[in-house]
Amino acid sequence: MLTRERIRSGWVQELVRASGVPGVLDERELAASRAACLAGRPPGAPVWVFGYGSLIWNPCFHFVERRVVTVAGWHRRFCLWTSIGRGTPDRPGLMLGLEPGGSCRGVAFRIAEAEVESELDIVWRREMITAAYRPTWVTARSEGETLRAIAFTINRAHPRYAGRLPAARIVEALATARGPVGPCCEYLFNTVTHLEELGVPDRRLRALCRAVRERQAREAFAPTAAAARALSEG
Repeated sequence: MLTRERIRSGWVQELVRASGVPGVLDERELAASRAACLAGRPPGAPVWVFGYGSLIWNPCFHFVERRVVTVAGWHRRFCLWTSIGRGTPDRPGLMLGLEPGGSCRGVAFRIAEAEVESELDIVWRREMITAAYRPTWVTARSEGETLRAIAFTINRAHPRYAGRLPAARIVEALATARGPVGPCCEYLFNTVTHLEELGVPDRRLRALCRAVRERQAREAFAPTAAAARALSEG
C-alpha cells in the first residue's frame, strides 16, 4: 500500500528510478512545477485537490474538508501505462487519467491554508514524478456551489500516454498486471467500490470491473479444464 510515510521518505522516487523509467523529475523540477501551478491559483481561493482515482480512497495527504463534486469538461479514462507501481516492464498496467470532454464525479479535498506547501509537496511527489500528468485548475460543483480545484489531467505528450485503447486490451492489462504496490485490478476495484459508497457510481468503470473479473475467472478455470482433458485422454 502506498502510504504518506513512503512518499515522504522518497520511496516512490527510488522505485521509479530503479525501474529505469526515464524522465524522473528532480527536487528542483518538482518544486518549480508546484510553484507554477500555485501561481495560477485564483486570488484568495482555498486550495482543493480533485481525486478521481486512488486519491479518492487513499489520498495520503492531510485535508480539512472533503466534498463529492462534479467536474465538467473532463472525463476519467484508463490511458496511462505503468510499469512500476501496479505493473512491470514485461506486463505493464494501466492507470486513470483525465481526458478532455464530458464530465467526471469524484472527491475534492480542501487543504488547510497553513499546510498548503507541505501537503502539496506530498501530492506532487506522488503524482508528478515523471510529469505524466499536467496539474490543472478545474471548476468543480458541489451542492450548487462552485469551487476551483487542482486536478491531474493526462499529459498526451508523455511517452507513457496510452491514448484510446481497445476495450479488450484495457481489460487484459487490468486483469493481469501486478507491481510493487499491488495488482492493477485492485486499483480499479477500489475506485469502483468507493464511488459506489459515495453515491456517484461510474457505469463505465462498473462494466469494466465486471469484464476484468470475468477475464480473471477464465484464467483461473483454464488450468482446471486442461487438467481434466489430460485425465480423460489418459
